[in-house]
This record gives sequence, structure tokens and C-alpha cells, in this order.
Amino acid sequence: MEPAPFHADLPEGPEGGAAVWATTEDDLRIRIGHWPGAGEGAAPGTIFLFPGRSEYIEKYGKAARVFTALGWHLLAVDWRGQGLADRMLDDPMVGHVARFSDYQRDVAELIAFAEARDLPRPWMLIGHSMGGCIALRTVSERDCFAAVAFSAPMWGINIAPALRPLSRTVPWIAERLGFGGRYAPTTGGESYLLSQPFDDNVLTTDRAMWEYMKRHVSDVPRFRLGGPSLTWLAEALAETRMLVAAPRPKMPAHVSVGALEKIVDAEAIATVAAAWPGATREVIPGAEHELMMEREEVRAGFFARADALFRAA
Repeated sequence: MEPAPFHADLPEGPEGGAAVWATTEDDLRIRIGHWPGAGEGAAPGTIFLFPGRSEYIEKYGKAARVFTALGWHLLAVDWRGQGLADRMLDDPMVGHVARFSDYQRDVAELIAFAEARDLPRPWMLIGHSMGGCIALRTVSERDCFAAVAFSAPMWGINIAPALRPLSRTVPWIAERLGFGGRYAPTTGGESYLLSQPFDDNVLTTDRAMWEYMKRHVSDVPRFRLGGPSLTWLAEALAETRMLVAAPRPKMPAHVSVGALEKIVDAEAIATVAAAWPGATREVIPGAEHELMMEREEVRAGFFARADALFRAA
């Protein structure tokens, strides 16, 4: 694995962060980031952080600062089609994946990196939004993780009632007609952070964190991503339906979602958590989608609950 660019001046993370390139089984280049634990003595383990759609490693520098101070190693990834990883369409702003299961190829490289570096066990997992969907599939199929914490996991997508009848048929038809790489309805090629005013955003109620995220995509154009492709939407809807209906993994889990959530389906989150023996669910008053980019008390609360879950596993 060769060294990859890492924008250490942007994330406000701990010292020692670095990134490498990894090549997936289907010959795509993704980026893996690692912050080593900073505590004294033996590390309690390693946390794998699965970002959401349109995200990238450096976005989680502040989270890395918290967890590494507690002794954890932290890994993050630029999924295929976003961040500095390879993009698969001529229009690099389209968030695209050929099959949702392809993200598990990226997961395999992240695990291979951890094994090659002999990163301390037990291994824990945090999944945010789309990363929460990928994480649920991962822990359902792999037994290398001891516990998992979810931040607003995408176990369903919040689609306006009037559009729900079309949400399955339009992407399916478009994909078969060769239009699967086009933007999903109501989306386009603009970065949300650069095109949306803070007062109307659905990500965070914290202006400072909004400016933190906006500064990243302003300074590094390759971090920008627009709306998802029709194929991504079709694949995401199919994957979430399967995951909601599937048996729950036998492992400790915690799920947090904001009371103001407007991006993912809060009812689907409640359904999955209720049928997961031993899982806990928290609805955070006054919080929107990005719980790790929210007000200080929201961020600190999520980090503390994840740390407590992991140490008890």
C-alpha cells in the first residue's frame, strides 16, 4: 500500500494521521486513513469508522482527536466514488456505485490494512448514514468486530410520500435503459455544502461545524460530490429493504438519531433497533443528521456512548 495524500492541515485531528492507497479486488483505488492511539499503555483496540455518502477521511479529524486521546486507533476510508478514491463515471460529481455490495470490497481492503499493520484488537465499528448501511451488512457477514455504534444509519431513505411510488420504478427502468449514471430526481452536480445556506441546511444545527465542513470542500475540490446516480438510488433502496428484513447480528450495538432527522428514514431505524436483542436506541432532541458534526454536547454524548459500549463489549 503506497502513501496517499493526506490533508493534515484541514481536519484539526491528532498528530500522526496518514493515508495510503489500496486497490480493491475489482481494480479500483480507494484511500485508507489511520490515526494511531495516543494514550499511555496498551490501546483498548481499534475503531473502524465508516463514513457516509459524499464524505472523506479528513472530515473525521475531530472525532479522531477524541477517540485517540482515549487510546483507540482510528481507521477511516474514502469509499469508491467519493473523496480522493477513484470515481467511476465521466462526471466525477455523480455519487455512483455499480452494486451496493461493491462497498464490501472496500471493507475487505480496510480489514486487510488493519491485519497487515497488526492493529490492536478488539475491533469496533462506527457507521454513519450510508456507512451505517454498509456497517450493518459488514457485521452481518463478518465476525471480526466486537461491537458497533451507528450514527443516523441509512436503513431507509426519507423520500417524500408523493415520490415513493416512483422511487423504485424510475431507477430500475433508467438503469435498464442505460441511464443509470444520471442524477437521481431532485439532485444535481452541486456540492450541498457550497450551494446551500446554513439556515436551511438539514445536516447540522451548529454553524461552526457547518463552516468546518464547508472549508474542506472549498479548499479541496476533489472532496466535492453532488447527488447520487439513479443506479446508486436503486441499489441503496434494495439494500436497505434487505437489511431491514434480515436477522440482526448477535453483538452489542447502539443507535443514535437526531429528532430533526430529514435524510434517512427514522422509522426504519426504530424498526431495526427494536428487533435487535441488546441494542440501545437514542433519539437526540434538537439534532439533525450529522451527529458527529453537531453541537458540542451532541458530539460529546455520541462519542462517550460509543466509547462506553466498546469498552463493555
